Amino acid sequence: MRQHSFLPAFLLLITAFTAGAGPLQCPRLPSGAIIRPENRYYDVLPRVVPADRESTIEIVPLHGHVQFSESCSYELTYTPMITLPQQGGWAPGTKQALVPENGRFRITALFEGEQEHSFIITATCGDKKTTLGDFRVYSLGADLYALRPYKGDFHMHSNRSDGVESPAYVAGACRRAGLHFMALSDHRCYDGSIEAQNAFAGLPVDLRIYPGEEVHSPDNPVHIVNFGGNAGVTELYKEDETQYREQVAALIESLPPTTPEINRFQYAACKWVVDRIHERGGLAMLAHPYWVTGNRNNVDEALLDAFFETGVFDCLELISGDSREGILKNDINGLQIARYEQERAKGRRIPVCGISDTHGVERSEAFGRYYTVCFAPSVELADLIAAIKDLRSVAVECAVGDIERAYGPYRLVRYTHFLLREVLPQHDELCFEEGRLMIRHAAGDASATAKLALLQGQTAALYNRYWAPVATP
Repeated sequence: MRQHSFLPAFLLLITAFTAGAGPLQCPRLPSGAIIRPENRYYDVLPRVVPADRESTIEIVPLHGHVQFSESCSYELTYTPMITLPQQGGWAPGTKQALVPENGRFRITALFEGEQEHSFIITATCGDKKTTLGDFRVYSLGADLYALRPYKGDFHMHSNRSDGVESPAYVAGACRRAGLHFMALSDHRCYDGSIEAQNAFAGLPVDLRIYPGEEVHSPDNPVHIVNFGGNAGVTELYKEDETQYREQVAALIESLPPTTPEINRFQYAACKWVVDRIHERGGLAMLAHPYWVTGNRNNVDEALLDAFFETGVFDCLELISGDSREGILKNDINGLQIARYEQERAKGRRIPVCGISDTHGVERSEAFGRYYTVCFAPSVELADLIAAIKDLRSVAVECAVGDIERAYGPYRLVRYTHFLLREVLPQHDELCFEEGRLMIRHAAGDASATAKLALLQGQTAALYNRYWAPVATP
């Protein structure tokens, strides 16, 4: 029997509802975000401005149905989110008249403090008054203003270990999900990440593909991610463990006395892996310490105590990708966040990352929804690693639903919440087609390269529009 033609559309509608989008809204992006109507119909330029300086922002209608009319009157209500104005200027909640200039609104203000600013604009046309939208701007201190937010994931798996898709497919899917950078970390395999790099070498793509691996050294249950190392660590003992065991034994002898609960071999083996990663210019990340395997947490608590006390790792996998079923059974992220807060309360520096640990991008509930945001001057590897080590990164999760949360230093988390709502959705939407074409290239589509060239640089251009240039004194 022939299927009724309305059924696919009906299923799409149901999908939109279950994804958290109403029937009149666009579907959610792979990250779980959705572009707000204000940002779909208008541009706010710039969206990020220097703190404690006067800046001019423009609110630009993008479509015919939202053009400003000379027959209407407009009113602005300004409210800073945190700090009230101390240097004069507008009192919060004060309504001011707005007059369009060349079809757009220009608003000049002293943006005091590092905070988010709300501009609610209403229109009165005849006897009808409507709210056009709540337009948002963020003002930043000079140090953070000089940096840009870069999204990345470097704990993922391909079919080179226990993942589903090829390395090239995973890389393309990463760009489709809105990532600026990625690295494969196949179990005991560095070559998968190099295969992903080679698949797009010389192509006009803006995704940075870096090398990586998940290291499992012999007789050591602790999983360690090598992000960005210029060579693998697994190869050092894959064929012959003699040198590894001799060097770990020497490290054990050099350790200070420890309590009986600490497995000195495992601690020394971790230190050996971290040292090898550093020799290769990589970042060493402690992976999912509260992951449950064999009905117990992956890392003994006493060993974890020693890791935090000595700071042997460069960063902690604070947010680990997991399925809804896994989270309900054992919320490893809740434990990792609680442990992070406890260690921070002791005054310890804990760099953090958010990672999907994807084993199949098309079946994963975490892919594109668990990631790291690095605040760095560029997306070059050295800048990303420096950002993480210098506590300029946050871990983000959007588990199954539509609530995106960031974890890390308070200042960065507050700023990230603005970015997740006002900047990154537009960025991610631009990435989608580029990622789709990368996957087509991996499938042998010869026409994909020319199409990719047309898209190159579009996300950088978006950032250039959203951050106001700072005039040289």
